[in-house]
Amino acid sequence: MVYLTRRERFNAAHKLWVDQWSEEQNLATFGKCANKNWHGHNYWLYVTVKGRPDPVTGFIIDVKKLSRLIKESIVDKVDHCNLNMDVPFIPKGMQPTTENLVILFWQQLEPLLEECELHSIKLYETENIYAEYFGP
Repeated sequence: MVYLTRRERFNAAHKLWVDQWSEEQNLATFGKCANKNWHGHNYWLYVTVKGRPDPVTGFIIDVKKLSRLIKESIVDKVDHCNLNMDVPFIPKGMQPTTENLVILFWQQLEPLLEECELHSIKLYETENIYAEYFGP
């Protein structure tokens, strides 16, 4: 089995906030991420696929095609957006945490892959924080 990873980047804003909680409880739970005026991140998205290399091309998938699929299904929909308000595949009321985003990104991309299998999605929110998802 061969594993191939493609990295893409995007910028987005979000706020972590529970409407039923007080401002104090939101700030205690989410800290700076509960900023009333939102805040942004420069995200790094790593998509790893797996498969057997084609005997003719040597590819498990053409990386240009993989990049296009990632951009069309995920990056173009979240880049320079407010994750709480602007992204149709993020359910209203769901906290746009890194943990939730990797699951949602998997759901967007996995059905589009034909030549190979999705192995993992890793999303860096900062250089020190990332979530990684290996599927259901």
